[in-house]
Amino acid sequence: MSRIGKKPVIVPSGVEVKINAGDISVIGPKGTLPLTLHPHVTAKLEENNVLVQVKNPDLKEDKALWGLYRAIIANMIRGVTEGFEKKLEVNGVGYRAAVSGNKLVLNLGFSHPVEMEIPQGLTATVEKNVITVSGIDRQAVGQLAAVIRSQKPPEPYKGKGIRYIDEVVRRKAGKAAKAVGA
Repeated sequence: MSRIGKKPVIVPSGVEVKINAGDISVIGPKGTLPLTLHPHVTAKLEENNVLVQVKNPDLKEDKALWGLYRAIIANMIRGVTEGFEKKLEVNGVGYRAAVSGNKLVLNLGFSHPVEMEIPQGLTATVEKNVITVSGIDRQAVGQLAAVIRSQKPPEPYKGKGIRYIDEVVRRKAGKAAKAVGA
């Protein structure tokens, strides 16, 4: 049995959960998030808890879906109450980020600035060299942060590029340091 899937998801006050056939929607102070459930997964609302069940709890695939959908519903409830945010740091001489309108403009040492459209429902802000992506959908926030990071991932010699605030970049010595030791 799925240990995560068996746990009920507590619905805090101020959050409304609607369950219809194979759809679930969570409405809270920050917005609304819809979800279509897998055919093997069902959800029901009892008191202030959402309980997730699967058709056959002995099948490996159903156990995985059980925990997955329970975690997704818990993240939806957390998203409409608190929201999610990812912070990225831009390192490098001349590397800059700015938000203009609905676009994130990155100067990353290319011959042209990289312009990225900020999707509906997400916000991006820039303070000094830190980009903050926030929104109510955890998957969308993580996806936008990953796309921003992929424009110029951190390199191991000088650490230039875009990285998450809590990411540790393993540094390499380089040619000059290697020659001194020989």
